[in-house]
Amino acid sequence: MKPGRFTYHDPTTIDELIGLLGSLDDAKLLAGGQSLMPMLNMRFSQPDHVVDLNGIDELAGITTNGSALKIGAMTRQAALLKSNEIADQIPVMQAALQCVGHFQTRYRGTIGGSLCHLDPSAELPLIALLCDAELQVAGPDGDRSIAMGEWPLAYMMPSISESEILKSININPWPQRHGFAFEEIARRRGDFAIVGVGCQLAIDNGVISKAVIAIGGANQVPYRLTEAEEALVGQPATDDVFAAAGEVARKQDAMSDAYITAAYRQRLANVLTKRTLATAAQRATGE
Repeated sequence: MKPGRFTYHDPTTIDELIGLLGSLDDAKLLAGGQSLMPMLNMRFSQPDHVVDLNGIDELAGITTNGSALKIGAMTRQAALLKSNEIADQIPVMQAALQCVGHFQTRYRGTIGGSLCHLDPSAELPLIALLCDAELQVAGPDGDRSIAMGEWPLAYMMPSISESEILKSININPWPQRHGFAFEEIARRRGDFAIVGVGCQLAIDNGVISKAVIAIGGANQVPYRLTEAEEALVGQPATDDVFAAAGEVARKQDAMSDAYITAAYRQRLANVLTKRTLATAAQRATGE
């Protein structure tokens, strides 16, 4: 199939873009197009206007903003995967990017497009949540910052209005000496995850001093495993401790669909939580 009729717009500055969004009804933003173009072609989405972001250079790039890394919303997934800054400071993001689609799609797909599309099984929203990202949004009323934990409102529904755009993602890196891991189970390589789990650990003298765990694909939005994170702090990095965290993951609500049951997703969350914690602990201690 081919898309329905729409008017195409090609702004070159953020101000021009915001002005357009304030004057247009029923507009869709085109970033990498890896999600929007199939939806247009199959007529799942039939907007009156399509606004192309690819001509706005200021929306792309990776820079240092104080102690944080600032990632432009139009930064391609392939650029993130190749970035030395990301490799040094947010290695868990590069681990997850290995699982995002295929190399062809990563050359078009953007981090901002993934966060705004907000598929519950997508890897980058999970990583942004894991890293406590702050999202910078711009609109007619000015700029505002949204914590990634407050970004998902519901299934594929971010907390951003139709007249606003996502400008950048700010992430404060963990100290160099920490452990990280990301794993997912998908039906085929490159597919969205049935369940994906990411974690980061800091370990001092064999004792966990900080832990974060995020899970995607299991429910309608990615979520943090806060109960397990709190329980891990002050505990030794042992298999028994990680097994207890896995049980917390298994007890979380999960969704079913035509292919996968909730019970299977809960089982995967359990197994992957244990695996990622064990891998992160090995990396944190240099074993």
